[in-house]
Amino acid sequence: MREKMNTKSVFVKTIKGILYFLEALIVIVLGVASVLLSNSVRWMFETWSYLTMDEVVYLLNSPMEGTSKEIILEYVEYCVPAAVLTLLLIFILIIVLRKRKWIYHTVMAGILVCSIALAGYYVNMTWVRLDIANYSENKSTYSTFIDDNYVNADDVMIRFPGKKRNLIYIFLESMEITYADVENGGAFEISYIPELTKIAQENEDFSGSETVLNGGYSMPQTTWTVAAMFAQSAGLPLSIPLENNEMNTQDSFFYGTNALGDILQREGYSQTLLIGSDATFGGRRLLFSGHGDFTIHDYNYAAEEGLIPEGYRVWWGYEDKRLFEFAKRELRTLSRQEEPFNLTILTVDTHKEDGYVCVDCENQYGDDQYANVVACSSRKVSEFIEWVQRQDFYENTTIVIAGDHPTMDSDFCNEVPLDYTRKVYTAFINSAVQPEKPELYRDYTTFDHFPTTLASLGAQIEGNRLGLGTNLFSGELTLSERYQRERMAAELNRKSKFMEDLTSYINTELPEARLLLREFDAAAGILPLVITDIKNVDQKIMGMNVAVWTLPGQEDLQWMQAAQNPEGDYTMDINIASFGYRKENYRIDVYAILEDGSSQFLTGISMEIE
Repeated sequence: MREKMNTKSVFVKTIKGILYFLEALIVIVLGVASVLLSNSVRWMFETWSYLTMDEVVYLLNSPMEGTSKEIILEYVEYCVPAAVLTLLLIFILIIVLRKRKWIYHTVMAGILVCSIALAGYYVNMTWVRLDIANYSENKSTYSTFIDDNYVNADDVMIRFPGKKRNLIYIFLESMEITYADVENGGAFEISYIPELTKIAQENEDFSGSETVLNGGYSMPQTTWTVAAMFAQSAGLPLSIPLENNEMNTQDSFFYGTNALGDILQREGYSQTLLIGSDATFGGRRLLFSGHGDFTIHDYNYAAEEGLIPEGYRVWWGYEDKRLFEFAKRELRTLSRQEEPFNLTILTVDTHKEDGYVCVDCENQYGDDQYANVVACSSRKVSEFIEWVQRQDFYENTTIVIAGDHPTMDSDFCNEVPLDYTRKVYTAFINSAVQPEKPELYRDYTTFDHFPTTLASLGAQIEGNRLGLGTNLFSGELTLSERYQRERMAAELNRKSKFMEDLTSYINTELPEARLLLREFDAAAGILPLVITDIKNVDQKIMGMNVAVWTLPGQEDLQWMQAAQNPEGDYTMDINIASFGYRKENYRIDVYAILEDGSSQFLTGISMEIE
């Protein structure tokens, strides 16, 4: 009998012990999670004041590779200490109160209630600030806005003058009118772009009789570089069933549309794209080669032609200081041709995070590196424009300067008021025409750059509309003036049968794999690589080849073969020693060898070897 009672007592104690443990575990998990969640939300909105749900989805789908180490450290410093202190405090309370049952359970219940309330408050804040309900509704609702308002260039008459004007189109990375001072329409006490401000005020930014700057508003699906370039040249959002910069995986770039390059090509223009990075990234090469047959002069071209020193690479390729010197070189050549030319340029020094400081950048703003880089860019663009204006060909040349999208720098615009409307910088220089209503301050988007650029070359456009854009030199209302910007943005955030039909050719089931890099063995010069999670390969894989290189033009390219292990993954050791232990940016691309003998690209990665 006593043995049964002892057994029952032990059982009861065991059950109580398990319940105590589960109670403590739940309190610890919820308590720490709620503090971490609340601090994460606060950090997120303090770091990105203008964050939208579209950007959150983009960030969640983006790889960690390339994320600023400073941002990661800032997050850890902001969020982790409070979570650790919460964990220690709960442990202390559990230890101190565990023998005082009534007080213990009361305190644990109190912590649970507070944790749920804290988490609920910040979840609700996130729900409201990001307008998740409206976002979800938009993503599940179809709109006919694009169908009803899109104008195909094939359906209207476009007449060019007998003597065609040259075009220089400069995309300025992340350049906003926000960077000007308040007096001139910016959002800062001092102007970081005085030279660009002067250029816009002395030329055309469609600010009418106002003295403040005006610029194009970036609509949804136009807020990264290749999307911005597509919006300004084709008048459409880059609404695709892929991650933002995956258009380079396709065989064509919206082949069913007519863009600025297509129209100029038909008019006999010689067209060149000049950029200091690899044009393949994001589909930029595909966009410009497929819409206007542009000659692409990018970082790889500069390396192959010996325009930059062997092995030279900074930031994303080469800096804007070199870019503008190469642009002068291009223009000297293009201006000697009989046919009109279109030179399209993309700067990069003002890209996130904090930009690239070249040797010409002055330390005007101390530790605020991005301010220094923005100011340097303003001076460089101004110097380049002044050089062009001194050339003989300038008389018959129109220059368009346009920011591609609002900045993605994490903190530069933190102090900008939430009710300030951020627009990209815009200036039309030496246009062939003047606004029909010169006193009118226009409300416009970057879609309007498409027909406006053609009009600035002297082209007459039937109806003054192309794509979703309106010729700003005309008296025709823009779509943002007709429908209001907020409604237009809401409509573009919804599904579109028009865009689905236009992108129906896009292959979303792309071959892919995941690369796992193990710890680098510096003594042996070996970097272990695992190729796993191989998907969407429609033939039997007969082997796996890995291409590794560090130098421009793949001058030191080495091919290596991976071996399949029993689990089905592929493994190999990359011999860094064979590259002379160079502290370079190593590019690793993986190709599957298929049953029919062809090879198929799976994935690639870039990494620095320390």
